[in-house]
Amino acid sequence: MIKKWIHTLFVAPTSNWMLQLFRYGFVGGAAFVVDYGTLFALTHYAGVPYLWSAAVAFILGLVTNYLISISWVFQHNGKMRVWQEFLFFAIIGIVGLLLNELIMYVGTDLCHLHYMVSKLVSTAIVFFWNFFARKFLIFSKS
Repeated sequence: MIKKWIHTLFVAPTSNWMLQLFRYGFVGGAAFVVDYGTLFALTHYAGVPYLWSAAVAFILGLVTNYLISISWVFQHNGKMRVWQEFLFFAIIGIVGLLLNELIMYVGTDLCHLHYMVSKLVSTAIVFFWNFFARKFLIFSKS
């Protein structure tokens, strides 16, 4: 029973949005490590301005997110070709990037939060935007 539950939760393909959201949390975590780590390394160690670092870091996180998402979270629905799927995935990611930059700017420059704190706020908001936009605009069956 437990073995079947674990298999369903972590291995078996699913179209259940709650299981997908659960898995997307792990995907988001991996993408977050890439994104947050790159932001910190570029800004702190390389001296790159934080908004430029945030853009580069976000793109690397987007690629990480896509590669894991298509293999573990979402199922290809057959409505579009893979290149079209990636294009829409990237467009949603670009909207997420714009939200990320706006939230980081407001948090850091206007509210005087540390840029890493602004990034945490941004990550939470953009996570839900990315999941639901991708789930319903790209990977829905209808």
